[in-house]
Order: sequence, then C-alpha cells, then structure tokens
Amino acid sequence: MIDPLARVSDGAILADDVQIGPFCTVGADVTLHAGVRLISHVNVQGQTTIGARTEVYPFASLGTPPQSVHYKGERTGLTIGMDCVIREHVTANIGTAGGRGVTRIGDGCMLMTAAHVGHDCTVGNHVIFANNATLGGHVDVGDHVFLGGLCAVHQYTRIGAQVMVSGITGVREDVIPYAYVLGQAGRLVGLNTIGMKRRGFTRADLHAARAAYRDLFFGAGVFAERLARLREQTEASPFAREIMDFIDAGKNRALCQPARGVVHEE
Repeated sequence: MIDPLARVSDGAILADDVQIGPFCTVGADVTLHAGVRLISHVNVQGQTTIGARTEVYPFASLGTPPQSVHYKGERTGLTIGMDCVIREHVTANIGTAGGRGVTRIGDGCMLMTAAHVGHDCTVGNHVIFANNATLGGHVDVGDHVFLGGLCAVHQYTRIGAQVMVSGITGVREDVIPYAYVLGQAGRLVGLNTIGMKRRGFTRADLHAARAAYRDLFFGAGVFAERLARLREQTEASPFAREIMDFIDAGKNRALCQPARGVVHEE
C-alpha cells in the first residue's frame, strides 16, 4: 500500500505488500523487499536495498550521499538486512568509490533514535545502536554488538562480535570480541558477560573467555609474548581462536587496551 501523499520515483522496485506511509520519498534506484514498512516522513535514496519486514520510522534518512569531501557523485550503495527496526532520525549513507562502494547493515538490527551509520561501514547481524550512537566511515561491527547511547566510533575502527560499548564512550582503536568498553577515551574494563549470559553462554564458556582475555592483557611478559602464548591456545579454546583471528585480520592495527588498574567484568 502506498499512501497518496507519498512520492515514489519511477524505477523503484517494491514488493507487493510494501507499506509506504504519508510524506515518504523513495528514489528511483531503491529496492524494498516483502513486508517493508516506511511509516511516514521517511527519505530513502540512492542505490538502497532494504530487506524483508524491516520497519523505518519517521524522519529517518537512508541512502543519502556520504559525508566525505572525496565523494564526487559516483554510484554507490546501501544495503539493509531483514527484520531491522530503524527509529526516528536515523541516518545511513551510501559507500564511496574509494572505500567498499557499499554500506552494509545486517539482519535483525535495531537502530534507535538519531543513530548514524557512516559511509562504507559494515554492521553485522543483531546489532543494537542506542540513541545517537555514531559510526564514522569504514567501521566494521561484528554480530550481537551493543553500542551505547551517544557513543562515537572513529573511522576505520573494528569492533569484534559480542562487544558492549558503554554510553558516552569514544572508540578509537580495534576492540577484541566479547570485550566491554567504557570511557570518553574508551578502554576495556573486562568482558561483556551480561550479553554473553543473555545469549546462553555457559559458565564454562565464560571461564574460557575470561582466561583468554586475562592471558592476553594481564599475563607475564610483553604484549608480543602474550600474543604468542594465546596463539598456542587456539586449538583448545574457540575464544582464543576468535580473538586471534580478529587480531590477525587487523594487520597490526592498534588494539583497545584495558584501563590501567581496572579488571572489571559485568
């Protein structure tokens, strides 16, 4: 159903059961899959694809040009997965030719009011953005991450799976999977054990994840020596293996480190 007060450009591809409310604007290169609902006053432009059953609330603006001085109007895209909830005033920009060419948001994500996804970001599945959470360009976010309200993630930063970023936290360095980040200059303060418990991780899982975390950041020797010891544990510990895979993929990027004197796990 398309409200008569909506404007849908010729060329847009819409599933039969898409709902487009009043005062929405849909561009010619947009694709909306089955069950997508644009409630009202939603702007969708560019080469944007929105997956099945995703709901978009008023004043969200999706697929607009990247906020980059290097963008010259090239045709790039935005892909949003299935079963997402995109609340009021959310913005998500298309990619750039100098980046990946596409911005991606996975399945089952919730973006609360005024969250922002910058150009060329890749966001995993079941990620939650609290109000005003912001990603700079080229950021990678793993599955099941929680981004607290008013947090800001610097461009090119990587955040591993199952991470919790606290509210009003600045993240400038890569964050290993399962970690909990806190502070204006974000530092690790332990593991995201709350999120892990909610997802059904066992006591043994939590113990193994803590062991990998402590060996990496609080073990004997310099960091390179601790990293080598953790690498030796990858066959026995899936958590050690996931952390090592994340670090290896970063190609010597700086890692977010624990706050000095703090070993806190919630």
